[in-house]
Amino acid sequence: MSDSPSAPSSPSPLERLWLCEAIRLREAQGQRLDDREANRHARAAGGDLAQRIQARALWLARRDGLLDALQHYRHGARLALLVLSLLALLSGAGLALAALGDGQRPVNLFWALGSLLGLNWLLLAGWLLSWAFAHQGSTTLAHAWRWLSLRGAADARASHLAAALPNLLQPHQLNRWGLGLLSHGLWLLTLSAALLMLLALLSTRRYGFVWETTLLGSDAFVSLTQSLGALPALLGFSQPDSALIRASGDLALTHESARQAWAGWLLGVFVVFGLLPRLLLALLCFGAWRHGLGRLRLDLTLPAYQVLRHDLQPDSERLGIHDLAPPLPEQSAATSQVHSSSGALLVAIELDPQRPWPPSLPNGVTDGGVLDSREQRQQLLEQLSHTPPTRLAIACDPRRSPDRGTLALLAELARSAASTRIWLLPAPAGETLDNQRLGDWQQALTQLHLAYADSPPLVWLETGHE
Repeated sequence: MSDSPSAPSSPSPLERLWLCEAIRLREAQGQRLDDREANRHARAAGGDLAQRIQARALWLARRDGLLDALQHYRHGARLALLVLSLLALLSGAGLALAALGDGQRPVNLFWALGSLLGLNWLLLAGWLLSWAFAHQGSTTLAHAWRWLSLRGAADARASHLAAALPNLLQPHQLNRWGLGLLSHGLWLLTLSAALLMLLALLSTRRYGFVWETTLLGSDAFVSLTQSLGALPALLGFSQPDSALIRASGDLALTHESARQAWAGWLLGVFVVFGLLPRLLLALLCFGAWRHGLGRLRLDLTLPAYQVLRHDLQPDSERLGIHDLAPPLPEQSAATSQVHSSSGALLVAIELDPQRPWPPSLPNGVTDGGVLDSREQRQQLLEQLSHTPPTRLAIACDPRRSPDRGTLALLAELARSAASTRIWLLPAPAGETLDNQRLGDWQQALTQLHLAYADSPPLVWLETGHE
């Protein structure tokens, strides 16, 4: 059984576009890939130009290991997200502990609120300003995630993918929404962990709450406290009255009702002005991300894709002419039979014209003729991409050296069949094979994972058994 680069796989639509962009960037750097076989498979797959470009990219990605690199990068990205999530949870718990302390001293309300929400508000303001000035810059969290993703991927080819993804997402501003979802999501984890820790501390320790000032009067704090608590009060959180607010400016009140009122106020302000904004923004970014993904398409106006148009959509096909090219001389019967057959096929490569060919073939086995020219090889490969045989035997003359071009052709033909055998022909009468050259053939075929034999594989072609 031959392993084909077009083996089944199921990358998502985003990943298929991602692979297209990675290969486009790679070829734009002067590394034009050998894509003849990929183009044949893409043409055989059919569809419009965008679908064929994706089929070509997927085939090349499997052949060159880029698809494996994508799997490694995804694994690294998930691992990086897990690390950042754990850091976010620990940071949230730390914020709550730093804000409330151990309960031995009264809690300064506005210092506690600043400790819990100050950095969050500052970074949130920065994110909003980046929108106001149409800035595409990445956040520190995004840089950390990308760095950790590449480290977790442990694959040098993942760098092509890391560079391609921002290019792919930028036209629809998906960079912003994706990084926004990452940032707000991690902050949501941080604040959720802080809320749970606040609830745990307030449930298991006795805290007294005060506010202190030198410059401002109590009226300013009364107004500020009631303004901050107005919206949480609508959601059921407690709101200290004016007398309680003024009294808390002098000492930490020991009444249970006072402690509970201040604890409820602090939790309400934290939820409404910390947790809820991040939750709403995360949902907004998620919705925009999903909507943008639905509109994401290949930009077929790019020069690289315009160049591919001729290879993937030949002029004759675009004009609606679907007939195959006229058969080549000396191969007319063979090529037409190959195109109509789906069973077993025997072909030969560069045989001596004096050697009798073909041998007597069993029923159901098609003669593919002798492949001598580049045009004959390309025509056969094109036809096999439409109708791959179940069993393919390839006859080779081991008196010739196994050069790189012949071995590449053998591998390409083998990928067009479900199962392949190489027939190393015996020497003509009166001649002997060079053992060294025969050993070179056997070693090369072993490296290609191709089965070979020096006896005619006609029974195998007919029945599938030795």
